[in-house]
Amino acid sequence: MVHFVIIGAGECGARAAFALREKGFAGEITLVGAEPLHPYERPPLSKAGPTDAVDPKFIAAAEKYAENGIQLLTGLEARDLDTASKVVTLSDSTTLSYDKLLLATGASARSFPGAPEGSPHIRSLRTHQDAAALRDAMKPGRHITIIGGGFIGLELAATARLLGVDVTVIEGLERVLKRGVPEEIAHPLTERHRAEGVDIRCGVSIAALTEENGKARIRLSTGEMIEADLVLVGIGARPNVEIAERAGLTIDNGIAVDGHLQTSAPDVFAAGDCCSFPLSIYGGRRVRLESWRNAQEQGTLAAANMLGLEVAVSAVPWFWSDQYDLTLQISGLAEGAVTHLRRDLGPGAFILFHLDADGRLIAASGIGPGNAVARDIRLAEMLIAARAHPDPAALAASDVKLKSLLAA
Repeated sequence: MVHFVIIGAGECGARAAFALREKGFAGEITLVGAEPLHPYERPPLSKAGPTDAVDPKFIAAAEKYAENGIQLLTGLEARDLDTASKVVTLSDSTTLSYDKLLLATGASARSFPGAPEGSPHIRSLRTHQDAAALRDAMKPGRHITIIGGGFIGLELAATARLLGVDVTVIEGLERVLKRGVPEEIAHPLTERHRAEGVDIRCGVSIAALTEENGKARIRLSTGEMIEADLVLVGIGARPNVEIAERAGLTIDNGIAVDGHLQTSAPDVFAAGDCCSFPLSIYGGRRVRLESWRNAQEQGTLAAANMLGLEVAVSAVPWFWSDQYDLTLQISGLAEGAVTHLRRDLGPGAFILFHLDADGRLIAASGIGPGNAVARDIRLAEMLIAARAHPDPAALAASDVKLKSLLAA
């Protein structure tokens, strides 16, 4: 019987397994995950509010895998891949022969250089176990220091403050979210954090990160020492490419795949956080995306292409972040934009449109309370997908409906 193997039991891998069945695949499916838990969603790890439980949000009930004929192997890592003989070797020495293979190995948190390993007071956030440990440390009166002013760091800062925890955020660049959003959106978000009592320090470098007497200690390059009950290292993630690299697959900011998620090895696909791919709406520019929706979409797309349907990657990148009562949403990639237009949407809510030199809309980013920007970001996403060149004056005019620009 034909056997499809999926390495990585996160959002992407689990979605791919179920999508294979939904698309009529009748062969064997084996889904292998390194964690002991069956697949769960990652966004709640950092986006959970102060009253939310830290129990994992499972993608599907455990019995659903058996009901769909999916053999789920948890607590096992894939160690070796022989693409010539089409065999994967797992950490318990089990070997799996495959007809087609999907690598959905995800990404791992970057560690801080020189920091002690395995310290309970110096942590990153990538797994449910990490999230549970962080929430356990978030008690009123305690002090948490977050290294890195990116999305995960700021989301956790918001949750910690709502729980009464003292929070310091250290960012090496001149502002938070430097790589993620324009200054016009980062500024009100920064001010909101400061109003909530978060000590945000930008343009600061760290000389050493150590542990002493049950506390984490951060020595800044200025000589100042910061002591915390817990330090969260949130300085980005690296794609998990080790097994692909050992197997000789092409690596380029992740496992390199083509527009159909096919790797450089026959019958081996890769999807989600671990892979880089060409995005046609940006001229074939190779990108690697770390987002919940991308993992979902590529899991389904990988399943289709494992079945020979040859569906190309076409989705517009989309990200979101919840902090306090504010929601930030981004559609598209703003790199290369030369024109930035603002449209106000109501109290505390606005959207920025980013156009390239030819006047084409390539990205939009918005911030506001609740779902204030969601509809407009969705319409902007459709305009981006259509490769539209909307009238700049109409984009900025709050009384002109975006839907009319889409119709045009």
